[in-house]
Amino acid sequence: MIHPDTELRFISPEVGYGVVATAFIPKGTITWAFDPLDRIFTNDDIARLPSVFQQVVDRYSYRDHEGNHILCWDHSRFVNHSFNSNCISTAYNFELAIRDIYPGEELTDDYGYLNVAEPFECLPEAGTTRTKVMPDDLLYFYAEWDAKLLEAFKYYNKVSQPLAPLVERKYRQKVQLIAEGKAEMDSILNCYYNTSGSRNIAA
Repeated sequence: MIHPDTELRFISPEVGYGVVATAFIPKGTITWAFDPLDRIFTNDDIARLPSVFQQVVDRYSYRDHEGNHILCWDHSRFVNHSFNSNCISTAYNFELAIRDIYPGEELTDDYGYLNVAEPFECLPEAGTTRTKVMPDDLLYFYAEWDAKLLEAFKYYNKVSQPLAPLVERKYRQKVQLIAEGKAEMDSILNCYYNTSGSRNIAA
């Protein structure tokens, strides 16, 4: 589920639609959390779908660390890519705002941590030399993303968290301890899916 202070808007002909903040969302806020309405598709599930639906799943889903495709039920599936994203996935099935997000600003993810199946070219973006999202970006940029998440977690207990009830029970205590500086954060590298089919990354 996407943060309640967001809405779907048309951004531009080049970008299409995107998710925009309708109110101030401070750094450290959960901006998206997996919920029971999100649909999980295995590769076998997708193979049984008619091709038109396979294309929808391919376009709007991300892959988890097991290689499953996760199709979000709400407008969170329209969050666009940015190499300088203001949201980052955690190892706990939710995303954090890693800086303040202002009304009218798009919420963005770096698709490099969403386990894309194939490389894809991106629109030019100031402040980066990256021009493509690659399937193995997590292996190269996890330390940078971890550092941003750790900084954001410092604000977790200081901001309103409307999506906190959606944090999975198995993660709640750990997340709270991380926010209090009493536990080590698990790396975003735990989200990595090895396209060879075997998960051999330890973080």
